[in-house]
Order: sequence, then structure tokens, then C-alpha cells
Amino acid sequence: MRLGVLDIGSNTGHLLVVDAHGGAAPLPAASHKEPLRLAEHLDASDAVTRAGIDALTDFTRHAIEFAEEKGCEEILAFATSAVREAVNTDAVLDHVASATGTRIEVLSGEDEARLTFLAVRRWFGWSAGRLAVFDIGGGSLEIAAGTDEAPDVAWSLPLGAARLARDRFAGGVDEESVRELRRWVRTEIARDAGGLLRGGTPHRAAATSKTFRSLARICGAAPSAEGPLVPRVLRRADLAEWLPKLVAAPTEELADLPGVSPSRAHQIVPGALVAEAAMDIFDLEALEICPWALREGVILERLDRLSVLG
Repeated sequence: MRLGVLDIGSNTGHLLVVDAHGGAAPLPAASHKEPLRLAEHLDASDAVTRAGIDALTDFTRHAIEFAEEKGCEEILAFATSAVREAVNTDAVLDHVASATGTRIEVLSGEDEARLTFLAVRRWFGWSAGRLAVFDIGGGSLEIAAGTDEAPDVAWSLPLGAARLARDRFAGGVDEESVRELRRWVRTEIARDAGGLLRGGTPHRAAATSKTFRSLARICGAAPSAEGPLVPRVLRRADLAEWLPKLVAAPTEELADLPGVSPSRAHQIVPGALVAEAAMDIFDLEALEICPWALREGVILERLDRLSVLG
């Protein structure tokens, strides 16, 4: 069947069209995305602004039209951190539904971590053993670990790269703001780290999504043009070597680095601080970059349910 997966993230709105059936990897057929930057369209009360609502509504309308043109028989629409944590979530989604006819589901942080874990487990398979998965999004950091397809532990923290760039570096990046953010991020991650550590050292540790892919590319991983099957790794030592350079570089220079888009250049430093903290606290020398993430997890769970229904 042909599915459309509409992912409303804190940074980007992304419609992925895939050909999918049980027992096979979802095959990407088409893609449509725009940089919505909803995490930065929140006012002082944490409500999505009118500009953010209009951008989300317009993108959803265009995405649905795109999906229909591509022959999708079903569209799975979901939103993550920026919409989930807004004080006007229901009003935003009611407006979008009224204007487009599409109701967007809000995923909890735990579900986001769980579905991402499912995708990574399917990508690496059972040979990964006890698997730990990390995902830095625009609004949150998801962590999950386990030996099965459902993780033993899964949680979400408000440590997304866009959120931290907005809240902590609005006035610019300097030594004091970096030191304070580094300390706070590590405190937040360490608070519940025992949930993962009590299960033992993972046999394999993986990372997903744009921030980790960009950091791995900066540190020497293969470009995306070489395809998803090329192994890519983010090493803690390489990241530690690059971090002072990232902190010292102006935003326009960060945008020229390999794997960094201009719209996300200001998020690289906070994202790198979160990645470094996670690797330090869980004592991980490297993270393998997985090309599958939340969207693929949503697809795989849907296919699983269809197979159960017969």
C-alpha cells in the first residue's frame, strides 16, 4: 500500500510517501518538506503564534494535496514536541482540522521514543542485542533502550536543539552561556540515567535524526549522497575535538560546514552539547547513525496492526 506520513516536528514539516507492506522495508517514493520552525513560533506564554498556526495550516494543506497527487490511500499525521507542549495545542489542531480536513495526532514523548526505538531495532535487527537509542529533535531529546522491539525504558527530555537555541542562546553564544547550558543539560540527562544503566551496558548504541546526522557529517562521516546503507558513526573523541571550534565559529561559518543547513546552523552548538553529554553520561565511545527514525517507526507500527487485523 502507499502511505503518506505527515510529521510535524519542532523544526520541519515533512510528508514522506512510501510504498509499504508487511515483511519489507518501507520504500520511499516521494517527499515534501518545509522548515516550519514551530519551536521558535512560541510566544512568552508558550502558545503557538498566529504566524506559526498559519504556517502549519498552509503546509498541512499542501502536504495533503501532494499525498493525494501521489496516490496515497492513507495518511498518518502526527505532531511532536512543539505542538505537544504548547498551551494552545487543542486550538491549533482544531484550526488545522477545520481548514484542511486532516486531524493531526499528538504523540507523547514516551511514544516518540518508543516508535523511534522500534524503527532502529528493525534497521539493526536482533543481532544488536541490548540496544540504546538517542534522538535529538528540535524540541526534545528521546532516549530508549531494551532487548526487544518495545524498549524497557523510554523517556523524553526538553533538550531539543531548536528549543535550547531559542531559550539559551538568543543573545548569542559565549563562554558563560555555554558553560551554564552544558551543566544544566548534564543534570537533566543524569537525573533518570539509572533507568537505562540498570539494564546493563548496551551491546549497541545508535542515534537518529538530523542533529546527529549533521554532527556525524561534521566529524567526517560519509555524505548523505552515498546512500543509507553506508555505515556512519559519531565518535565521542571527534565530537570533543570539534566542540570548541563550533562554539567559536559565527553562525554563517557553521552554515558552511558539511551536513549543516543554513536554517539549522544556529542549533548546531546546543545540539552538540546535548550529544556530548549523552555520550559522556552513558559512557559511549561512539553512536552508530541509523537512517530510520520516528517516521519509519510510525509506518512499521501501522503495518504491524494491519497484519494483526488480517
